[in-house]
Parts: sequence; C-alpha cells; structure tokens
Amino acid sequence: MLSKVVIANRGEIALRILRACREMGIQTVAVHSAADRDLKHVRLADESVCIGPNPSAESYLNIPAVISAAEVTDAVAIHPGYGFLSENADFAEQVEKSGFIFIGPKSETIRLMGDKVSAIAAMKKAGVPCVPGSDGILGEDGNLNLKLAREIGYPVIIKASGGGGGRGMRVVRSEAALLNAITLTKSEAAAAFSNDEVYMEKYLENPRHIEFQVLADKHGNAIHLGERDCSMQRRHQKVIEEAPAPGLSEEIRNKIGERCAQACRDIGYHGAGTFEFLYENGEFYFIEMNTRLQVEHTVTEEITGIDIVCEQLRIADNEALSYKQEDIEIKGHAIECRLNAENPDNFMPSPGLIELYHAAGGPGVRLDTHIYNGYKVPPYYDSMIGKLITHSDSRESAMARMRIALSEIIIDGIKTNIPLHQRLLNDSGFQAGGINIHYLENKLGMN
Repeated sequence: MLSKVVIANRGEIALRILRACREMGIQTVAVHSAADRDLKHVRLADESVCIGPNPSAESYLNIPAVISAAEVTDAVAIHPGYGFLSENADFAEQVEKSGFIFIGPKSETIRLMGDKVSAIAAMKKAGVPCVPGSDGILGEDGNLNLKLAREIGYPVIIKASGGGGGRGMRVVRSEAALLNAITLTKSEAAAAFSNDEVYMEKYLENPRHIEFQVLADKHGNAIHLGERDCSMQRRHQKVIEEAPAPGLSEEIRNKIGERCAQACRDIGYHGAGTFEFLYENGEFYFIEMNTRLQVEHTVTEEITGIDIVCEQLRIADNEALSYKQEDIEIKGHAIECRLNAENPDNFMPSPGLIELYHAAGGPGVRLDTHIYNGYKVPPYYDSMIGKLITHSDSRESAMARMRIALSEIIIDGIKTNIPLHQRLLNDSGFQAGGINIHYLENKLGMN
C-alpha cells in the first residue's frame, strides 16, 4: 500500500495530488521552496519539508533534496506532478535506486520517449502514424541532407532530438537555407539540452494539435480515454484545451486511441501518458509522448468520469486498471482555460498579493487552483495560478458556462489573463471549432 507519498511539485497540481491522496487514505509530504511556505497544499499536508531557497534549480529541481525528504519522512513513493522533474529519466532512476516508488513510468521508458528520434522509431514499429521525415539523426553529409529534404518536400522543420516545450525547432522553406538551419539548430540544441542531435520532418502548415490520454498498468493492460484539442496556443504554450476534439468521429477516435494503447503495451509503459499529434487534412501525425500527467487532464476527467490521478496512484501500487476499454464512455464536452498571473495585453508576468479572491461556481464548473485571499504569487515560477473548467452536454453549453464562470471569478491585486479568455470565448473562429495551432498568434498579430 502507498502509505505515504512525497508530492514533488507546487501550486495547483500539488494540491490536486494531495486531494487524491487524502481521498485514498494516503499520507502526504509536501516539499517546498522557501518562497512557498504558505502554499495551500503545504498547509494541508500531513508533513512538509523545505528543500531549498527560492530558485527552482536549488529546490524543486534539486534531486538529492527531494529524495532526502522522502528518506527523513519515511515516505514510500514520490509523485512528480508535471514540469520540474516529472520527465527527468535520471530522477526517476535515482528514485527507484533509492528504494522508493516513482509514480510514473520506468526510467528507461522516460528515456526512450524523451528522445524524439527513438520515440518516433518506437511509434512507427507500433503502427502509430508519424510525420514523414529523416527516420533518424541527421549526419554531417550536407548533400545527403539536401537530398532528404527534397524527398520529404519543403517546407521542412529541423528539430532537436532532446528538445521539448517548443524549443530547438527551425522551419526551413528553401534549399538555400537548409544547411545553415541545421548547423544553427545543432548549436542551440547542444546549449539547451546538452545534446546536439537533430532530425528533419515535413513541416505541416496549418495543423491542429490533438492528443490522446492513455492509462496503462504494470500487468500489460492499457486503455485510452479519448482525445483533447489543444490547438489554441501561443509560442507553443497551450491557452485553452477542450475534449473531445470538435469534428472528430468516434471511428477515428477509436482507431488512433487503440494504436496508442497498443504502443503502451509494446513498450511496456505504465502510468498516465499522452500521445501528442498534429492533425491535418484528416491525417494524424505523432510528434511526441508526454510520460506524465498533463495540465489539461481535467477535461478528460470531466467527459469520462475517471479520476486520472487516483488511477496513477493505483497503478504505482501495482493494482490492475480499474477500467476496461469498453467501460469508457465519452459524455458531453469540457473546456479548460489556463489562468495566468500575467498582463493580458503583453503577457508580462504579474506576481504580487491577491487582495480579493472569489471563485466561480454553478453547474458544471470546476476550478483547480491553489490561490486564496492574501496569497502572494511569487515571481520565481511559472505564472499559471489555476485552471477553470466547464462541462456540459454540448460544446455550445460548455462555452456558455465558461463565459459565465469567467465573468464571475474575481482575482484582485494582480493582473490575470481572464480578459483574454473572455475575448477568445467570444471569438467566431473558436466558437466554430477546429482552429489550427497558428490561429491565436495570427489573431494577436504575432506572425
């Protein structure tokens, strides 16, 4: 039994994990930086340990400090949440070697899927559709690279094998620019990821971003929980997510979802995970797998009724999945707006004291947040302070509920992106559904 779990994260996701643990009767240990002593989950946890000063490099990213906190509190497992160390294979490996349970996949699986080239190779082997590309690392032979690009067809995109979060990418539209682009991307990749390996793919001009949620246990069982549309993005960062994806048929959902589940079986994956795809002209193209809990897991929970975090805990405790694929039923539609402490016009962070906070409510409204009256948003971390989710029988009704919720929520003392969400919920393109990943940046005049 998972008797005690260290929550190796902060903010709303740390509180979300704590609530799941409490529901299941699991004791919790909140690790935190000096700046985060007053976080809600730190106050509510059974125990708390300060693991370092304010900078994340000296606290939340400090592997020895996190593992030491598990040791001194007699915890048995560590939940990494998302971000920070959640997809760090070395961290997962050290957790395992230290005798603790890592609530996520095996370290070798994280390593396999964290390298984009090996991930693509594994997905092709499993029958998951991938973007046409170099099928491996680009070598030093310029003539061969030029030939590859001609065969793929311009435009192409050069990507860092160890990249992520929108970094380590460069679009190339002409043969004249290719070799220099490869050299620059390799240099950037070496600096950012300590790995200068790059590969080449066909660049899709106007795709949607659609991802599939999976759950897999340690007994070879794997299921999918349908898809999410995360195309409303700014600089590769998601702003609004929804499930299911507008206009996607049940037949396609089941076809791609089952391929994702089969890929989990093939690579021995266990835990929660997400397969991310670009979707254009009726075709899916795998881009990467997130071997962790996603920020937007909430919309999938709303349309399936499944608590994904509780399932993570059960899987880590060696239990079989609570559900079979035939048990999964998609009900209604859900939308999530990421709430950030930032100026809605120029996106500059807006840390500071929350002088007045009032949560939105009503039927089908969910608010995952760690803030409260008198909470001071620190300037050291990501600006997200919460997630507002609405669910209803139809997409139109879910949007209507979101508009109402956005008008009700009050966060005074700092600036937030709530006005931006209000504009987007009234935007004709978003209302129609099926926008592409460039839509928001075009709307904001960023392209």
